[in-house]
Amino acid sequence: MSQIVIRNLSYLLLNVVDFLLDVVSYAGRIVLNLIKTILEQIVNVNMTETSKKRKKIPKLKSNQTDTISKRGIIDASWQILLSSNLMDKKEEKPQKPNNETNYTGTFRRARKKKSKEHVDNMKNLEILDLNKVATVDSNDKNVNEVKNNKKKDKLTKFLAMDCEMVGVGYEGADHMLARVSIVNKFGDCIYDKFVKAREEVVDYRTSVSGIRKEDLVNGEDFETVQKEVAELLRGRILVGHSLKNDLSVLFLSHSKRNIRDTSRYKPFRKITKGSTPSLKRLAKEILGIDIQSGEHSSVEDAKAVMQLYCTVAKSWEQSLSQKRGYSRKFVES
Repeated sequence: MSQIVIRNLSYLLLNVVDFLLDVVSYAGRIVLNLIKTILEQIVNVNMTETSKKRKKIPKLKSNQTDTISKRGIIDASWQILLSSNLMDKKEEKPQKPNNETNYTGTFRRARKKKSKEHVDNMKNLEILDLNKVATVDSNDKNVNEVKNNKKKDKLTKFLAMDCEMVGVGYEGADHMLARVSIVNKFGDCIYDKFVKAREEVVDYRTSVSGIRKEDLVNGEDFETVQKEVAELLRGRILVGHSLKNDLSVLFLSHSKRNIRDTSRYKPFRKITKGSTPSLKRLAKEILGIDIQSGEHSSVEDAKAVMQLYCTVAKSWEQSLSQKRGYSRKFVES
């Protein structure tokens, strides 16, 4: 009996000890939670005090927000400014009148005498018949206009070319030359001819090419057009967009070093993330103009291509000269 009593007492003591341990652990948890809450309140109070001490961030004014929102418009206008010739122009200083010229050096007196004689001659000319002077001036202007027209219509080192094609063969899938247009560096059309059809035309593609049946009936023979274009391009740098198609339709070849193809120029291809960009998109993104909205015009496309090349001519030629290992000026003044 004594062993049984001792065993029961030991079980009872173990239960009491277990209960006391549970009570102590629960009390410890309560104390820890209280300490955490007190520390969190202290930290929050310090954070609020430091935030109050900080200076308030000044809000942007309405003008500044307007300027930030208009940055995209400024970038677009800057591209248009690059495509124009405004960057190359220099501000002309107003010429000083003859009376305010400063004479320096050892021959000051002789220069003053010459200026006085010039003024006297001008006064004498005013006394003469003004009608004669007017006729002379008009003749000079006409001569200058003729000279300028000759300069504009002349052949330059750089020529831009574009071709329009019609569909021949099965379902009009093959291409045949219908029109050739060539433009010089100043954007003046120096060659524009329609070409007679050499076989039956299945699709004139008028909505895109702008070619009609009567244009080809009154066109030039293919052999003559081919010879004339080959003579124009000989020894010159050819600018165009996807020139491989144009040259294949003309059955002509051109030196690779004398070709400037805007569809293969890497900075232009970045606009379309590496794919071949269309001429319409390049003209819109870089020049800020809309082309090919309806029927295509080979003259308009050639002018757009030449303008695209002129915007990047210096950097393009520099990159080519670095690849070839020498420096050479291709850009005309």
